[in-house]
Amino acid sequence: MAFDGIVIANLVKDLKEKLEGGKINKIAQPEKDELLFTIKNNRETLRLLVSVNASLPLIYFTEKNKPSPLTAPNFCMLLRKHIGTGRIMKIIQPGLERVIEFQIEHLNELGDLCQKRLIVELMGKHSNIIFCKEDGTILDSIKHISAQVSSVREVLPGRSYFIPQTTEKGDPLHITLHDFAGLMKETPAPLQKALYLKLTGISPIIGTELCHLSSLDGDHLANELSEAEATHLHRTLSLMMEDVLHGNFTPNIIYRQGEPVEFASVPLTCFEGNDYEARSYDSISLLLESYYAEKNTLTRIKQKSVDLRKIVQTALERNYKKYDLQMKQLKDTEKRDKYKVWGELLNTYGYELTGGEKELKCLNYYTGQEIRIPLDPQLTAQENSQKFFEKYNKQKRTCEALTELTLETQKEVEHLESISTALDIALKEDDLVQIKEELTEYGYIKRHYTGGRKPKITSKPFHYVSSDGFHIYVGKNNYQNEELTFKIATGNDWWFHAKGIPGSHVIVKTEGRELPDRTFEEAGALAAYYSRGRNNDKVEIDYIQKKHVKKAAGGAPGFVIYHTNYSLLAEPGITVEEIG
Repeated sequence: MAFDGIVIANLVKDLKEKLEGGKINKIAQPEKDELLFTIKNNRETLRLLVSVNASLPLIYFTEKNKPSPLTAPNFCMLLRKHIGTGRIMKIIQPGLERVIEFQIEHLNELGDLCQKRLIVELMGKHSNIIFCKEDGTILDSIKHISAQVSSVREVLPGRSYFIPQTTEKGDPLHITLHDFAGLMKETPAPLQKALYLKLTGISPIIGTELCHLSSLDGDHLANELSEAEATHLHRTLSLMMEDVLHGNFTPNIIYRQGEPVEFASVPLTCFEGNDYEARSYDSISLLLESYYAEKNTLTRIKQKSVDLRKIVQTALERNYKKYDLQMKQLKDTEKRDKYKVWGELLNTYGYELTGGEKELKCLNYYTGQEIRIPLDPQLTAQENSQKFFEKYNKQKRTCEALTELTLETQKEVEHLESISTALDIALKEDDLVQIKEELTEYGYIKRHYTGGRKPKITSKPFHYVSSDGFHIYVGKNNYQNEELTFKIATGNDWWFHAKGIPGSHVIVKTEGRELPDRTFEEAGALAAYYSRGRNNDKVEIDYIQKKHVKKAAGGAPGFVIYHTNYSLLAEPGITVEEIG
């Protein structure tokens, strides 16, 4: 996540446009490390959320209100006392630091005009909100930092505020070529790392982007840069900083297969390939709210599905071992025919034995070659023959039983792998309900008594519309696959599925029309994306009219059979519009 100096500069631009001159109407502290300001400006009421949570520091405008504790914390009470009705006069960012300073004007108890400074530091685990007098004397902070906690700076009432400088860094907004080249020369680290180590407000992703824009290898050592390379890189940096200084920002999120992986306030061209998609936003606040909402949703889903994944994985590992053992035993039975041959040859040539022999040499009339048959010297030829026939029959019965068992185990593995894929597809908590119900129905989870009530199902299949206006439905799990194929789809609708791997059923409703090639390609891309092969460059897709798809006899939900089908190679992705 690139919550760096450039994103802060983008935020400051938005904050200045919307808040400067505005009056603080309400201050709340919903969490111990979070403030929510309600500000009125230009006949508009705005909510600004400021969080200095160590794992997720952020600041953005939001339309949502958050409940506050009945008794406000001391820091919140202090802010209400001093700036509860104050006016925001100026919002600044020192250099490209991850710091936002609000200069607030208010009337003191005597009615005199005063100024205070509310400083928000967004520095990862060192994030803080610090309230100061105009001269920089700290009145209080949302987090107190004593000398025992930090040897660099104390953040306590009465101390003077300053921005800590733990390492000597250059200001990328105004750094000269001479100074830039000097910083690089003294840094024996990979170039992309040196950029964020030696320049204020530059994040790892921006370091990577600068190297990419300059066509330089980011893993190349910074202190080995040639003069021409340093000049070119400095020029690339200067062009980016010109956009920052002039407020030319492009808030965007990079998605990989529908999941947000990075955001920035400048275009990120270092993410190349069809797996990645850049989505632009009108403001950095909208971006941050969207990004963290999606990230939180995905994180919550992963946490909620941990137990289900563990159950599926445990069952899969057990069945993988069972299948391997069964296949090994089945391979051992492949020798059974030799015992039958030995028995028959003993019946034919056994009259030659006088008793006590350890082997019989004879002609194998099946192959025309001489053969040696091991014998038990204590048994007669007939008894040895009978022993071989018994071994043959035993291994034959074992082979027949194992053949059936391996098929059952293979079906169970395929069923569990399909459930595992459904867990990967799940985007909402509701999507997990049907998966849990399926695991319960098949005995992987013990069903608890619920008074006969079944779990409420609210999850629905994905619904898309192709570029040519055809409705496309994608099942999220086996139950939905079953319903799509055998209840929603009609005879002439088209059915798509990844060949030979777990995945969703994809149905294209034809409504009596002929499908154009583009719709086949778009449906194939969806079938590839919602399958185990979604990370592959290409996936082979089977497609066929629904009337030729039959339910597998005795199979789990969503398991089908078909014979005459067409195939296409599809690149996994979502190239159509989702409508529900």
